[in-house]
Amino acid sequence: MDLSSQNDAARLLDMDIKLDRSIADLRSWHPDECGLAMALDVIGPRSSMLILREALLYGTRRFELFVERVGVTEAVASTRLKQLTEAGLLARRPYKEPGSRTRYEYVPTDKGRDLTPVVLALMQWGSKHLQPEGAPLAVVDDTSEQPVRVGFVAQDGTERTRHDLRIRPTEHARRAARAARAARATRASADGTTEVADGGEG
Repeated sequence: MDLSSQNDAARLLDMDIKLDRSIADLRSWHPDECGLAMALDVIGPRSSMLILREALLYGTRRFELFVERVGVTEAVASTRLKQLTEAGLLARRPYKEPGSRTRYEYVPTDKGRDLTPVVLALMQWGSKHLQPEGAPLAVVDDTSEQPVRVGFVAQDGTERTRHDLRIRPTEHARRAARAARAARATRASADGTTEVADGGEG
């Protein structure tokens, strides 16, 4: 076993979440369509996440309250709310108070509500690691008052630990890899060259 292979083996043993054998060699593939990267592109900077915190956890709806509670300027709040609305995470809903012009409040969409576990997980991580003296808020079960935490749940509803998890290519990725290999082989055949096999999903 060469040094590179030894390093790869040591890395895999040191990981909590396992990697599927087909993607264990990190030199053979790249996370070009990473869902995390795409999500961060949509959510944007810190102020956007805090606006989502307000909308998802605390029920903030109105522009001036976002400005006050997130601690940003009106210009920043306006930009972030526009971005989150265009991304489909919030929806504008008109309201009018007596004697005032029509204004808009911002309500989470189903797509936005799906980010609730993400926001809660970040909040709970910060409470655990950055507030050792104790956090000001806790998430509890509404009936039992027992603490609730974000975790890993299998399709059958049973909880898992990170040690039980494995990352593998989806069938969509496998089909795309096969199609790419077939296209390269076709081009190589037309050019009179030999296709060199690569790693990655198979």
